[in-house]
Amino acid sequence: MNDFLLQSSWLIPVYGLIGSLLTLPWSLGIIRRTGPRPAAYLNLLMTALSFIHGSLDFSIIWQQSPQKLVFQWLQVADLDLSLAIELSPVSLGALELVAGISLLAQLYALGYLEKDWSLARFFGLMGVFEAALGGIALSDSLLLSYGLLEILTLSTYLLVGFWYAQPLVVTAARDAFLTKRVGDIILLMGLVALSSYGEGLTFSELESWASTSNLAPLNAALLGLSLIAGPTGKCAQFPLNLWLDEAMEGPNPAGIMRNSVVVSAGAYVLIKLQPVFTLSPVSSDALIILGSVTAIGASLMALAQIDIKRTLSHSTSAYLGLVFIAVGLGQVDIALLLVFTHAIAKALLFMSAGAIISTTSNQNITEMGGIWSRMPATTTAFMTGSAGLVALLPLGMFWTLQRWFNGDWNVPRWLCAIVLFVNLLCAWNLTRVFRLVFLGSPQPKTRRTPEVPWPMAFPMVTLTVTTLVASFVAIHWPFWLSTVSPLTDNHSIVIQWGVPLLIGSGIIGFLLGIISPLRRSWTRPTQFYLRFFQDLFAYDFYLNRVYDLTVVAAVAGISRLSAWFDRYVVDGAVNLVSLATIFSGNALKYNVSGQSQFYVLTILIGVNLLMWFVLGGEWKMMINYWSSLLS
Repeated sequence: MNDFLLQSSWLIPVYGLIGSLLTLPWSLGIIRRTGPRPAAYLNLLMTALSFIHGSLDFSIIWQQSPQKLVFQWLQVADLDLSLAIELSPVSLGALELVAGISLLAQLYALGYLEKDWSLARFFGLMGVFEAALGGIALSDSLLLSYGLLEILTLSTYLLVGFWYAQPLVVTAARDAFLTKRVGDIILLMGLVALSSYGEGLTFSELESWASTSNLAPLNAALLGLSLIAGPTGKCAQFPLNLWLDEAMEGPNPAGIMRNSVVVSAGAYVLIKLQPVFTLSPVSSDALIILGSVTAIGASLMALAQIDIKRTLSHSTSAYLGLVFIAVGLGQVDIALLLVFTHAIAKALLFMSAGAIISTTSNQNITEMGGIWSRMPATTTAFMTGSAGLVALLPLGMFWTLQRWFNGDWNVPRWLCAIVLFVNLLCAWNLTRVFRLVFLGSPQPKTRRTPEVPWPMAFPMVTLTVTTLVASFVAIHWPFWLSTVSPLTDNHSIVIQWGVPLLIGSGIIGFLLGIISPLRRSWTRPTQFYLRFFQDLFAYDFYLNRVYDLTVVAAVAGISRLSAWFDRYVVDGAVNLVSLATIFSGNALKYNVSGQSQFYVLTILIGVNLLMWFVLGGEWKMMINYWSSLLS
């Protein structure tokens, strides 16, 4: 029985795809009399089966060595394209995280989108979303993972643009799709180059290949940078970070998945590619630089946002920036723990944010207040999610971040400063949001805010308990992947003061969130420097403007040049040929007169012109030629 369950593990991601197909009669309008809810129930049933099957496989594989299932797809000469699936505690644990959050998010969507006319279409898209994520969790094949990442990009586009009648939604979906495509194209180049170096297309072979590879430094650097590009777009890292903020225009249940497990899918692929980044210090340094810039910049951006979903989405980029730093330092266990603890806490935060939006029909936190007593489940969920995201003892993120400072890792002081900075600003931001939304006097839009119905409350309560239990996993996480490097003497200050500073940064951020003045929608700071920094952070460091002046302007200029060349050069040449044809045709029609002497004259003129070209225009030679013929 155990062997059968493990051998059929490839079916687990397919459950979501089957659920998506079962929703087609309702999403296409073939069945109307029952309403769209049966489609949602069918998709929920398939997701539940996926979760149960994955749980059984996870319990079986926990005490066993990793196994691999290989499906031969195409083999021609030296080309061998196989689709490999890895069954290990890491891959099946990631699959369980995807299936569990997807199940709760879909149940949550039953209440959030209860009155939406296209509920069946949403659940159909969520089924494809879940199938792609589950496939990425199990895949050991670079080729298969890339194909699933492309399906994930398409699903993101369709879910962000779900309410396609709104212009902002269409723009957000387009920007999200194109931004991720930039990284995907460069990633494809890297995968093709990697496969050409002789080790096939599986993640499990990368470590042995990297240890024996003799790539030139330039080739290794370019290969690593190309492989980083894809996860940079998927994880919303600088400079491809703005799509996640714009993607908040989509339905909140999809936002729960997007900010927890979708961005984690990109990080998961990055972690499995880590052996390649050891070939060149350029790749590792690039990961550290991208992660550091994003972690610091996104934390500052979140402080100035007034949209409740955007305040949380920027912190997603910040924590994924810490994952990039961990992978760049070769500490993939910490990277996996960050992905795990962040996904659960962030999913809970977005559930609470969606409950607030559903009840108040508003996303502006400056227009809220005083709802803690009216929405106890939502308040508890937000507080637990915030505590799980900040390094607050004894929750999961504390045990994750403290592993950087317990002496097991060679941690530079600048990393300690970045972690403390992100933790402080995250605590500050979440405290600010909590004060504006839940505390204070009720505002006009929050005077009547009942608690959400049970389809939304039950997932929040379940994930609240899961967030509290996740600390146990963080404490007992085994070191499956990394080799622990001892801490050198010049970093002893990190051992002595790292954990106290980590706790202190959270406390300071909490106090700053309490004492900082709350500004409602009608107030603005009068000091010039405060207004300057508020606008700088609120408008994402004006990155959109920078893109307009650089990338967009360059593309627009090239497009105008190409249009001019096509209109006046290419079309001009074609039009010239057509005019010459028309003119010659009109001229030649007068030769058809029926008079033989006119035909003889035409032949003589033609022969003269031919001789002219042949003899190079020498009239004397032509006269002598005709004289000799006549004589």
